[in-house]
Amino acid sequence: MMNCNLKVSLLIPTYNASSIWKNVLEGISTQTFILHKKIIIDSGSTDQTVTLALENGFEVHHIQKHEFNHGKTRQKLVDLAGDADICVFLTQDAILASIYSVKNMVAVFDDPNVGISYGRQLPHKNAKVLESHARLYNYPPYSQFQVFADRDRLGFKSFFCSNSFAAYRKSVLMAVGGFPTESIMGEDAIVAAKILMTGVKKAYVADATVYHSHNYTLAEEFRRYFDTRIFHEQNPWLKEQFGHPAGEGFKFVKSQLKYVIRHDFKFIFMSITSIGTKWLGYKIGKYYKRIPRNILKKLSMHKNYW
Repeated sequence: MMNCNLKVSLLIPTYNASSIWKNVLEGISTQTFILHKKIIIDSGSTDQTVTLALENGFEVHHIQKHEFNHGKTRQKLVDLAGDADICVFLTQDAILASIYSVKNMVAVFDDPNVGISYGRQLPHKNAKVLESHARLYNYPPYSQFQVFADRDRLGFKSFFCSNSFAAYRKSVLMAVGGFPTESIMGEDAIVAAKILMTGVKKAYVADATVYHSHNYTLAEEFRRYFDTRIFHEQNPWLKEQFGHPAGEGFKFVKSQLKYVIRHDFKFIFMSITSIGTKWLGYKIGKYYKRIPRNILKKLSMHKNYW
């Protein structure tokens, strides 16, 4: 039986959320679970993002665009959540796929040893074959719990988590220092790893569903993996504690090629090109400390970080 006394806050960082924002807000408004607070931090939107958020009962806070930082901004949202027991994070382009998504996400916290949970991401209806594969690969249709000991079996995959739809027991989050502010990305993965290392469980909730995917261009794929390598270089302790990420990368590549061959062979060239682009971005990212700042801004997806 779910603990209905938990105070749950929904937290979203926003910036020019565009037309999809209406669908996101509609998905939130139809949830069966009653939220204690709904809060956004907006980074200077010039569209209807803030207006629509206010109309839908959100508490709105503002920062300048250059102030946005994945970890720092999310930690500020946690602080604004006040006495919340559970902090649920969503991104501005993630549409809750069921009226029970939040309820199912929060239900796992009935287990007092669960400190973090994340939901199943489904590809948007317009998702291309490569992005559809990525969602199906990373978000299986069955729920599971993970503990630190699972690193022997899962390696880097054991601390995988996505703040596109994730929930944190606030006391556990704060006990590991909250969200990091120095890492270029991966604040969700860093927190998940730290929580696992304290002996607390991580839950993947397959029936807490959300539509979320990106049809990245090759240039965007390069930048994303360039930043991913920087993230790995900035946090060497992850490799020390959980093993090297290369093994998981090879598994993903093999799975993608098989998926494309099975479902839409005409995308095989795009698949191979995408793999090569990611590899190149990841390799070059290793040397980011030697690259001038003005060049880093061009190579990185997170330009404000520099």
